[in-house]
Amino acid sequence: MSALPRVLPRLLPPAAVALLSGCNTVVLSPQGDVAAQQGQLIVIATALMLLVIVPVIALTFLFAWRYRASNRKATYAPDWDHSTQLELVIWAVPLLIIIALGAVTWISTHLLDPHRPLERIAPGRPVPEGVQPLEVQVVSLDWKWLFVYPEYGVASLNQMAAPVDRPIRFRLTSSTTMNAFYVPALAGMVYTMPAMETTLHAVMNAPGTYKGFSSHYSGEGFSHMRFDFIALDDAGFAQWIETARAGGATLDRAGYLALEAPSAREPARLYASVAPDLFDAVVNRCVDTDRLCMDQMMAYDAMGGLGLEGIDVLAMPRRGRLDAGPFVSAGVCTVEEARALVPPSRPVIAGGLQAP
Repeated sequence: MSALPRVLPRLLPPAAVALLSGCNTVVLSPQGDVAAQQGQLIVIATALMLLVIVPVIALTFLFAWRYRASNRKATYAPDWDHSTQLELVIWAVPLLIIIALGAVTWISTHLLDPHRPLERIAPGRPVPEGVQPLEVQVVSLDWKWLFVYPEYGVASLNQMAAPVDRPIRFRLTSSTTMNAFYVPALAGMVYTMPAMETTLHAVMNAPGTYKGFSSHYSGEGFSHMRFDFIALDDAGFAQWIETARAGGATLDRAGYLALEAPSAREPARLYASVAPDLFDAVVNRCVDTDRLCMDQMMAYDAMGGLGLEGIDVLAMPRRGRLDAGPFVSAGVCTVEEARALVPPSRPVIAGGLQAP
């Protein structure tokens, strides 16, 4: 006879400890106020659901033991079919739990709306008067993260820094495919999508280096799409900005197009200056100045567009990602070319839409 049945109970506890040692409880004990409120919501929702799950599981084992075939002392009532008191308990308890869970979720969903500016930086600590959020523009690339600080004119790759206890307003977009920006210690994940902009408000309450990553699969280099989120005091953040400026590296449009090419395991780096309006150009997919910006294209379409004649103005990429396919040339919106493309019976409405 194998000794496994006798040994197995002794092996299970150390095996469970070994497996659980790889777990991280940062989601339930984060250092950011927004993530902390989200963690509390998870705990409350789980506790409310356990009010039903635990009694049901316990009673299942109790009934199986009490009414086993060998127990002749148990009550046998084959004609029993209804109990008003039992029906009230069965329906009232789950209904009350659902009402409570719905109310808590509804209130928390609105209070923790990523688009909603923060009203506090920690429990009992409202945002100090006159303090403006730090704006950080985030671009998910294949497969790295770009952070632009318009207030300071610097940028960083695969590393971001922020001062402790100062609200942060993230503006997020993606270069090609959809990703999910996630710093578990800071706030919940937010999707980034090409040609779209999303917003996230958050704050970090303790200095340290925290892990950030993409929580949405995006291809071959997805596993290495990680970065360090460095929370610093005001002096440390000022020093980080000065270090970036002292580096002298420049991120212009040509540099961004080179950075846009797929690559993984890119080392963290800082940029002393950034091309003006780079983030808006990324959102509108016109970092390459040969391309017509999406907002300009939509404005042009709203005024009538070019119809089938516009097909002639498609062009192929000459720099950046050459596999991106044809695009609408920025030159289509000059007054002279639009007049040449639009039939005389249609109004010429293309003035002022030249891409930057």
